[in-house]
Amino acid sequence: MANTTFSGPVRSQNGFQTITVAAGTGTVTVDATFGTATSVTDLTTTNLVFTDLNHPTTAAINATATATATQVATGYITSTSAAATTITLPTGTLLGAALGATKGTVLDLYVDNTAGANTVTIAVATNGILSAAAAAGSGAGAGLLTVPSGVTGLARFTIMFSSATAYVFTRTA
Repeated sequence: MANTTFSGPVRSQNGFQTITVAAGTGTVTVDATFGTATSVTDLTTTNLVFTDLNHPTTAAINATATATATQVATGYITSTSAAATTITLPTGTLLGAALGATKGTVLDLYVDNTAGANTVTIAVATNGILSAAAAAGSGAGAGLLTVPSGVTGLARFTIMFSSATAYVFTRTA
């Protein structure tokens, strides 16, 4: 299918979906759904806010575990654990396959620990590489791989693919 560029507003009575189509099978996967109540009028980086209320799907991880590629692909993980929790990201191969990633694919991952009672730590798996800032440690905000609990317990991480099976991981907020 060809790309289409519109010069005016695009409208729908029943919402929009972004999809990916598997190259080998032609299977269509819905990546995001924008319902009839979703408003994207006058959208800027200062008023674009992702929460568990306006994210199409979220994933709850409330104990130390390796997140599935499907959970990470939601872009929003919540934790309400009373115990310290480590979330290990899936391998680059698994996450890349779930996203249909190629070199240059970027995913923002939000981790919401505002309802948790202890710290969440994020770890990378095989083919996940910490950015220079993340590898430097927690001295700078961009290197911090822990998310505190309570009102300050929200973090944004960026996953940037250097190939279909390898990613660089860093904290961006």
